Amino acid sequence: MINQNEQTISIRKPPWLKRKLPSGPMYERTRSLINTKALHTVCQEAKCPNQFECFSKLTATFLILGDRCTRNCRFCNIEAGPGGPPDLREPERVAEAARKMNLQYVVITSVTRDDLPDGGAGIFAETIHLVHKNNSGVKAEVLIPDFQGELAALKTVLKAAPDVLNHNIETVPRLYPAVRPEALYQRSLELLRRAKAYSPTMIIKSGLMLGLGENSGEIRKTLQDILETGCSILTLGQYLQPSKHHLPVARFATPEEFDSWREEALQMGFAEVASGPFVRSSYQARELYRTLSP
Repeated sequence: MINQNEQTISIRKPPWLKRKLPSGPMYERTRSLINTKALHTVCQEAKCPNQFECFSKLTATFLILGDRCTRNCRFCNIEAGPGGPPDLREPERVAEAARKMNLQYVVITSVTRDDLPDGGAGIFAETIHLVHKNNSGVKAEVLIPDFQGELAALKTVLKAAPDVLNHNIETVPRLYPAVRPEALYQRSLELLRRAKAYSPTMIIKSGLMLGLGENSGEIRKTLQDILETGCSILTLGQYLQPSKHHLPVARFATPEEFDSWREEALQMGFAEVASGPFVRSSYQARELYRTLSP
């Protein structure tokens, strides 16, 4: 298990994790529209290193069901705590924002809401429905929580026909107690497996972070487990400690290592793999989707 007080390397980021932050009118327009519509984005809440680039390209990952999570994962910057009742008009605002932003590809994720009977699946489904209805030709990808393993909640989302269903495994099973103490490795794998069985033609996606203390053998075994669920798109990125209260970075994987894992994952059988220090689950999501559905 990871010892939170143990720093195995300097926390200073290596040169390849430094980048110029884009800005300008397109970035400001996106940020303003999100704020005007009283929406949340995982880009802002999780301090994603790509938010400036994505906002500048009129791309955002909408965070629904509030900005407070009922779980307290040790890698995530989203605040934990009780959330209010679901905002039933939120799906409409997301769809309207997508229309005004001229988006061709919309990514929708959420905080985990274990306090809701359906885990928020109904709001997910309504958001997917309205994004498709109000934005002709737009594709919708969802990044969903595990819904505590409830099949009915998963089916609610799948019946809304998202174009891509994503659920991140995040780390190797040995590290789950430290990294995702309220999640279960096998439960997350089963979600991916069930999604593919229920919707065989749907594109299933998952992701993994490097730098939390995993070893090569564990990464390889986890990738094989993910592949066997029917998952076809994989993302691999570097874990970055969002604050001193979160788990420390055990190591920084080099760009060359990420390239090597991409090649190995493709050889294993994944249809498409995005792998790099700045890769996150929704980074360049449209491009990954288009390689499988041109």
